[in-house]
Amino acid sequence: MNINDFFDYAPANHEIYNAFAKTQQHLERHEKPQCAISGGADSDIMLDIVSKADTQGKVSYVFFNTGIEYEATKKHLDYLRQKYGVEIKEYKATLPVPLACRKYGQPFLTKYVSEMIQRLQRHNFKWEDKPFEELLAEYPNCKGALKWWCNCHEGKSHFNINRHKLLKEFMIENPPAFAISNKCCDYAKKNVAKKAAKSEGCDLHIVGVRRAENGIRAQSYKSCFTEATSRGAANFRPLYWLTDSDKEEYEKHCNIIHSDCYEKYGLKRTGCAGCPFGSRFEEELEIIKEYEPKLYGAVNKIFGASYDYMRRYREYKGGVNND
Repeated sequence: MNINDFFDYAPANHEIYNAFAKTQQHLERHEKPQCAISGGADSDIMLDIVSKADTQGKVSYVFFNTGIEYEATKKHLDYLRQKYGVEIKEYKATLPVPLACRKYGQPFLTKYVSEMIQRLQRHNFKWEDKPFEELLAEYPNCKGALKWWCNCHEGKSHFNINRHKLLKEFMIENPPAFAISNKCCDYAKKNVAKKAAKSEGCDLHIVGVRRAENGIRAQSYKSCFTEATSRGAANFRPLYWLTDSDKEEYEKHCNIIHSDCYEKYGLKRTGCAGCPFGSRFEEELEIIKEYEPKLYGAVNKIFGASYDYMRRYREYKGGVNND
């Protein structure tokens, strides 16, 4: 499909046209583009755009099975394979989420918070409120995490613990009694993505990151494209500039059907089922309990300590979900 045909197909929206045009440009510039499909809502729109822009059939599609996926997601991937006539190759996690959590620790609140807590735990931190200089003298090899703990960055930065209301006070009074880590993400997705790219000689990663997500992952990028480095392929984010309203317009105009996770269960997000990083994990748990009861038992076994700690933290700060 060329850009003029896309004008007839897509809604009259500048950002959507721009996303398609840039996708075509980057596909023309690269020989072995690889597109990561998750089965989520953004991923569905990305697949629709990329498959239409890929007039030469260059793109390979991959799915990273984290070891804790919804059955609805697996069924949706089969639907996508049939609808678009493409192969979506499945890659197993280097270390599935259940094993990664058992070995390294459970995720808590956000990826960045989990990483900072893991670093402090690794140094047997005493969860005390002291000036940065004193703590650095006591823990000289933990500078970055101590800066987070001591709010050394200006304002309520993403890199300060005060970004999260009363979290420091809560942890001082209630030190975590379980290992916390974000390593499950690395072993279930990041490392697998590198392996998939290397095995297929990929020179362009295509992923469904949108700036409107507002998380550190989205905010760490300044544009939709990152040039290749000596260590890997280039990265392209075709949906990067699309807002929530742009996305909704595309879905309605192009009749995009999402997985039952959205259409039937009523979930707002997918990914690793029951992940504690989701601010609405309690609602998600109720939905999993109703529609996928076997998975409900599994996620409670995997993330149980993190759920409990999060509930205690929310109660401590007054039950307000403003993480």
